[in-house]
Amino acid sequence: MATKKKTPAKKKTSKKLSFKVGQHIVYPAHGVGLVIGIEKEIIAGFDIEVYVVKFDQDKMTLRVPTAKADTSGMRALSNELVLKDSFTTLKGRARIKRTMWSRRAQEYEAKINSGDLILVSEVVRDLHRTDTQPEQSYSERQLYERALDRMVREVAAIKKTDHGPAMDEVLETLSKARSRQAAKAAKEAEANKNDNGEDTAAA
Repeated sequence: MATKKKTPAKKKTSKKLSFKVGQHIVYPAHGVGLVIGIEKEIIAGFDIEVYVVKFDQDKMTLRVPTAKADTSGMRALSNELVLKDSFTTLKGRARIKRTMWSRRAQEYEAKINSGDLILVSEVVRDLHRTDTQPEQSYSERQLYERALDRMVREVAAIKKTDHGPAMDEVLETLSKARSRQAAKAAKEAEANKNDNGEDTAAA
């Protein structure tokens, strides 16, 4: 009787990882981080592969299971198109809802923690104040600075530049946009004034 030939066991191939060591990523709750390692850990008796992510701004290190990285919201840096859209968002007019501050604050918080660069840009745009505008409340200032820091860090990582130049570019974009909007508003006000017959010579 012929013996059944054993077939060699198939070698288990590991799932291709989404991120690699040395890559900058964005984690919703903490912003831009750097993958500094991929390690195996034993958790509850199971071998778990994790990304070791360092967040300089928070002076912390996070371990994210590689199998759950996608569902956690961890993502690669935004591409050039998204970056361009984020600056276009900054140039837009601030959109302030006429609702209680507590509700708006929750919406801003959700946008910041979404990890979405466009949504973070909206918070920066809406909470930015020029020297001629009323000062922000403490809670507004806190949210604005968090959103600004998140945006600047991603801009810097995408452009491979330092925090300072990225901050200057964001603030300059906001400043120029506000100046254009103010000039346009003044021009429209002057036009309306003349349309109403004020300050015009009598016939």
